[in-house]
Amino acid sequence: MKTTDFAFDLPAELIAQTPLPERSASRLLQVDGDTASLSHRSFKDLPRLLTPDDLLVFNNTRVLPARLYAQKQTGGRVEILIERMLGDGGALAHLRSSKSPREDAVLMITESQESDISDLSVRVIGRQGSLFRLAPEAGTIKEMMRRFGHMPLPPYIEREDTSEDRERYQTLYGCRDGAVAAPTAGLHFDQTLLDQLDAAGIPKTEVTLHVGAGTFQPVRAVNIEDHTMHSEYIEVDQACCDAVEACRERGGRVIAIGTTAVRSLESAALRSSADGSATVTPYSGDTDIFLYPGCQFRVVDAMITNFHLPESTLIMLVSAFAGVETIRDAYRVAVENRYRFFSYGDAMLVFPSQQERDSDD
Repeated sequence: MKTTDFAFDLPAELIAQTPLPERSASRLLQVDGDTASLSHRSFKDLPRLLTPDDLLVFNNTRVLPARLYAQKQTGGRVEILIERMLGDGGALAHLRSSKSPREDAVLMITESQESDISDLSVRVIGRQGSLFRLAPEAGTIKEMMRRFGHMPLPPYIEREDTSEDRERYQTLYGCRDGAVAAPTAGLHFDQTLLDQLDAAGIPKTEVTLHVGAGTFQPVRAVNIEDHTMHSEYIEVDQACCDAVEACRERGGRVIAIGTTAVRSLESAALRSSADGSATVTPYSGDTDIFLYPGCQFRVVDAMITNFHLPESTLIMLVSAFAGVETIRDAYRVAVENRYRFFSYGDAMLVFPSQQERDSDD
């Protein structure tokens, strides 16, 4: 398929620039891949759409305040976006400057793009592909993020981050630092809704996928099969594997909260068995799984996800799950009904197309 097959027109005013006052007040478009039917709901309806046989799988990553500003020793300004923390206290980062810093350059951290330098600094010690490898020179990188870090809002949110984003561009249940973008399907869950799910006896489990900045990179290949997917770190532990197996045994549905949970589960299943079975075994490490029309879903029976960018790997994933035409129609209806799009926008509850699944066999 062509990348352009996943394009759609989106009025700029439908791109949510701020979160709603209440997390669970979002709208929910229910999509049935088998019948291509669409239902307009509220996210607060979720508990009554599930049963105690089902299993919700959340991504417990937590977003780092990963955007930093710095000044070169020559006076030039640099924007730093931490992509991944390293075990030695260093980091891999994207650097944006009028001229790329040279190796061994010292970057002095500042509070903003215009402010004076602080007592903290990093040294550029090399390159790793498109990323720069940084080592702390004065202070630690964690201290830099704690004192001066900004929330790394997506490029389509056209404003500076605020103190509100520290709370709202973060799930309530995130507990493992490492992401530079939020697993946005989880942003809709407030404590009241989580308590209602518990009271309804809906089981939950967790995976970890530290979302990288690559999630916003466009697909530049003409044919989607030629796209090279970025890598992200995941963990699927034994408790999650046991929960998935128990759900299977009781005849329930494995419902992934977000495409990151989908990719984590499907990555673990792919590494567990080469014969196409739905067995999930523990896995930790990088994944570059790319799910597009024609790919097989072994584990996930339904997903909750936000609306995604045109021609992105994420809209391709959802299209693979429910059918290209079904998702194309769902997005058209969402635009007509003025749904809010992207990270701070509304959500979809998506059930698969059996025809798509059968075509993978």
